[in-house]
Amino acid sequence: MLKHAPTQSLEEWIVRRLAERNGAAERFFPQQALPLARACRLMFERFERGGRLLAFGRGAYATDAQHVSVEFVHPVIVGKRALPAMDLSLAFEHWVDAVVTPDDIVMGFGPPDGDRDVLHTLAAARSRGALAFALPGHDADYAVAAPSHDPHIHQEMIEILCHTLYETVHVFFEHREMGHDVGASGFLYPFLGGTAASQDSLVEEVAASILMKAQDARALREQIAADQTSAIVDAVQAIAGELRAGGKLILFGNGGSATDATDWALDCVMPEDGSRPIRAVSLSLEPAVITAVANDVGTEVVFLRQLIAQARPHDIAIGLSTSGGSKNIVAALEEARKRAMVTVALLGYDGGEIARRSLADFPIVVHSDYIPRIQEAQGAIYHIIRESLEFLGSDVA
Repeated sequence: MLKHAPTQSLEEWIVRRLAERNGAAERFFPQQALPLARACRLMFERFERGGRLLAFGRGAYATDAQHVSVEFVHPVIVGKRALPAMDLSLAFEHWVDAVVTPDDIVMGFGPPDGDRDVLHTLAAARSRGALAFALPGHDADYAVAAPSHDPHIHQEMIEILCHTLYETVHVFFEHREMGHDVGASGFLYPFLGGTAASQDSLVEEVAASILMKAQDARALREQIAADQTSAIVDAVQAIAGELRAGGKLILFGNGGSATDATDWALDCVMPEDGSRPIRAVSLSLEPAVITAVANDVGTEVVFLRQLIAQARPHDIAIGLSTSGGSKNIVAALEEARKRAMVTVALLGYDGGEIARRSLADFPIVVHSDYIPRIQEAQGAIYHIIRESLEFLGSDVA
């Protein structure tokens, strides 16, 4: 259970929690930058040979596997190639055993103390020639000790790590195709010039780029502490009031934000910090419902239809959108407005249509135009919201 000084305000506590995340990042990424760069190169070689990324975890850590899978298959950086990746969390031991090949990459996620079954499955896949990533773990081709004993901070650092893998594995594809235009995302890779560098030199330059990305994430957390803390406090207090009245959190998002919505819901119903469970559901969780509504009616109403079915008095509608303009998020928040529900939105860029139309009572905006960094910052925000409900007292459960 999280501890706090009795005289410390919620706003001060949130600022401290954000600073603790920056401290963890400062300890972790300088040590990992060069090993991560080498791991990116190994991943590139496996993808070149036709390998796939097979990711898995259990509970909240299954959402990390879902997140990394969608990032590789559906790149958020315009012009980047789709790379084969699958989340096998539902039955990972059996699925990996059935489908793994020597060219594949297996990536296992778990809590700070590790997950014995995840590590066992990684070892079995590695014995068959697969490239193994233990996040956290040991005895793998790339393994890390937990960046923090705090499960939320640990998970956030691993998300940044996975984003750097996704972002920088493309560097090795582009290095192979040196001389081609790298497109609008070239600012991410300033070391890609017209002449191919040696692989060793490229790895060192990729490591420097990874450190820059971690520093960008740090700057965003500092920005949130400076200009979004009061908005977080207001949202937490409104959420707590509705929970005390018997409401629940109704969470929804698309793509990586879908995995965040589900992770947030899991953090509420099965907390790892010893706090009491909080009522919450994720509308991004059920593929049968989502695909049925999308196929029969349209993608714009996949959350609206579920909200109509699920919403009860005092429920809180919470949308996660990096752009602030996702049509299905907008539609769900519009419906929540009609029902006089409290509405919260985690947004990027300038808040987009959701902010301009004031569809959220409590918009929390990460002022960035780069999706991986927005998602990383939003991860810290929703974890801190969950933690802040414990700060306010167990009567919100």
